[in-house]
Amino acid sequence: MAGAKISIHVEDGSFDAYVAKPASGEGPAIIVIQEIFGVNPWIREVADRYAAMGYVAVAPDLFWRIRPGIELNDRDPGELQQAFDLFGQFDVAKGVEDIQATIDAARVMSSGKVGAIGFCLGGLLAFLTACRTDADAVSSYYGVAIDNFLGEADKISKPTLVHIAGEDKFVSKDAQDKINKVLANYTAVTLFNYSGEEHAFARDRGEHYNAESAELANQRSEDLFKTALS
Repeated sequence: MAGAKISIHVEDGSFDAYVAKPASGEGPAIIVIQEIFGVNPWIREVADRYAAMGYVAVAPDLFWRIRPGIELNDRDPGELQQAFDLFGQFDVAKGVEDIQATIDAARVMSSGKVGAIGFCLGGLLAFLTACRTDADAVSSYYGVAIDNFLGEADKISKPTLVHIAGEDKFVSKDAQDKINKVLANYTAVTLFNYSGEEHAFARDRGEHYNAESAELANQRSEDLFKTALS
């Protein structure tokens, strides 16, 4: 499936987004939120997969203010370090604003309802998308530093999934406990804990990929979007 690029304009410039459309050319939309590696082949594959299910999938380049168009490989030590450097420079608040701009653009390209899914850095941004934007449904995979933003959880009104990797080296056990304890109080949020799984267990080309847990998490996300975006 061949995707295309679009340009999305915001107050301080414009950024590219990868768009994959279903065979019908229309349907609800899903924003695919990048990891720290940019809109790389794996993120585009996720978008293509959702397009094959009937969604207009849009993956915005959220590192555009730092290194537009960057695509990195987590298996290359040098590129991995670049990714962490970019993460250190990234403005989370601006990133969420860019996601809202992407949602606005996606509503025009789609049948109206828009969901969001994100991984790693994108998992944090997906959580904040649930808090700060008008997305209709959100799925957050092993988001880093969600525990620092739990005070915003009372803003979540649309169905939101939070997937937690039990052995995530970037999210401590204390942070996991805090996330579980706080978010359990919100009816719009559904928590899923994957015991024994490491960070990025759902990235099928990654070191810690686990097919069984990835399939389970992905099915839960697909079920969410099928219900919430129809």
